[in-house]
Amino acid sequence: MPSKPPSFVRMITLGSSLAIALGAQTAIAQEMAGVSPWPDTPTSRLEALAILQTLNADLLSNASATLTLDRWCAAHKLAPEGSKIVAQRVRGQDKPAGAEIRKLLAVGADEPVAYRRVRLACGDRVLSEADNWYVPAKLTADMNKALETSDVAFGRAVQALNFSRTNLSAKLLWSPLPQGWDSGADLPPSAGAPLALPPFLLEHHAVLKLPDGTPFSALIESYTSRVLDFPAPHLPAQ
Repeated sequence: MPSKPPSFVRMITLGSSLAIALGAQTAIAQEMAGVSPWPDTPTSRLEALAILQTLNADLLSNASATLTLDRWCAAHKLAPEGSKIVAQRVRGQDKPAGAEIRKLLAVGADEPVAYRRVRLACGDRVLSEADNWYVPAKLTADMNKALETSDVAFGRAVQALNFSRTNLSAKLLWSPLPQGWDSGADLPPSAGAPLALPPFLLEHHAVLKLPDGTPFSALIESYTSRVLDFPAPHLPAQ
């Protein structure tokens, strides 16, 4: 049998790699979605929206998403008492800083910009995924070393900078209620099954700044359905 040409072999290899990558992403998404502890009822849907908006407001009103999730994790008992948010590094998916990111960071084309992708976990629950581009020259040597060599959460690593946060956008990726529900549209009837949640519920874009207003980090944060991984408020805890 004649051997396959190199281009054909490369196409087969690329296709296989792409299929594996897509399969891994699908598995991660399914794992994040999980089985909701909330019943699919009109009351639960209203409560889910209220709680999701509460989290959204907390995140938007605080500089550090890490510290906000620390409090959320503790308040809703998503992990054993005393647990803190832990960053799980996602390696091998580097995204160079493009012109838009460099503009947000107020740096030129030649200024080094580092990149980190992490999953912020509360115990065994991943609450968010974050893309983070930051300017190493704006951080201390110890901060840069910690970010390069450990899985420390970014907000915890740079907490001593006393930074502020400028929110660029906040998008609700899912709503438990149909459009027009607040104008009299009918709510979905009880389904007799758990409330179906997508893998991601919120997406935030933000810039972190030093006290003098200098930007040093640009963020894209995606919050998972695990932020609602606790019993609906009107139900007794099991």
